[in-house]
Amino acid sequence: MMYGFGTMIQQLKKSPKTIVFTEGTDPRILEAASRLLASSFLHPILVGNEEEVLNAAEEAGYNIRGAQIIDSNNYDRMDEMVERFCELRKGKGMTPEEARKTLRQPNYFGTMLVEMGVADSLLGGATYSTADTVRPALQIIKTKPGNSIVSSCFILVRPGATGENEVLAMSDCAININPTEDELVEICGETIECAKIFGVDPKVAFLSYSTLGSGKGPDVEKMRNAAVKAKAKYPTTPIEGELQFDAAVSPRVARTKCPKSEVAGHANTFIFPDLSSGNMGYKIAQRMGNFEAYGPILLGLNAPVNDLSRGCNAIEVYSMAIITAALV
Repeated sequence: MMYGFGTMIQQLKKSPKTIVFTEGTDPRILEAASRLLASSFLHPILVGNEEEVLNAAEEAGYNIRGAQIIDSNNYDRMDEMVERFCELRKGKGMTPEEARKTLRQPNYFGTMLVEMGVADSLLGGATYSTADTVRPALQIIKTKPGNSIVSSCFILVRPGATGENEVLAMSDCAININPTEDELVEICGETIECAKIFGVDPKVAFLSYSTLGSGKGPDVEKMRNAAVKAKAKYPTTPIEGELQFDAAVSPRVARTKCPKSEVAGHANTFIFPDLSSGNMGYKIAQRMGNFEAYGPILLGLNAPVNDLSRGCNAIEVYSMAIITAALV
């Protein structure tokens, strides 16, 4: 298990949390829930028909005794939930009948359980897209005060030569297609805080195909300007940009390209200019650099809601559940 998990678990033991799994009959969810139930620091809530969930667990051979199972078709607070959802969506002219129909969907129902305080956090997406996790969160949980967007971070981990794990943070690799300068600054701030949770002392590189003016173009200017704004907003965090990736991570290259930078050659937190480069970047690190990738960790929401890859396994579900609850 990656660096930082022990600390997260210790924090959760001091203050146990609850987490909603929106796909209560999925074998991967059931295995992770069974493992969580064997401990005492994070209590799972499974969304689904109770009989179907219990049958699925028995068939897969997982003990989920003690798990809370909530059925959207038989929930004693549904009228209250419908009223609250209509209030949250009042600008859309939603009728109670439309709200009730929408709330039958596990992703909306689970997100409302978080909004109503029944659960502290939510993890979904084992069988549906990131958009289907993010959409209810944006409509119901909404962004933190002062935040304008939801973004995402991947934490990448691999064993280091000294025996300690090498841990990196990369953003935004899953949500924002072409963020503006100000959105990149917001992404930077959220990523700094996320990286710290994993024991990273952030040294932030705003990435580009140019290093401190070596290249030109609108994308270069965007990253340079965003880095300047980020330095002013987060003065206690080392930030540099724009940097090419080799200058950001290689001390030898940094000595040639930007010898006066305290970040260049030592960056561990990376802000990509757009979704295309970010998504490719973390996957190259994962597949060719032998990093374990944890995420996407959604940032900027009022409560922790996270998304699973549809190709995830039970260990990844368990790990992401801990990460999600640690963000409470």
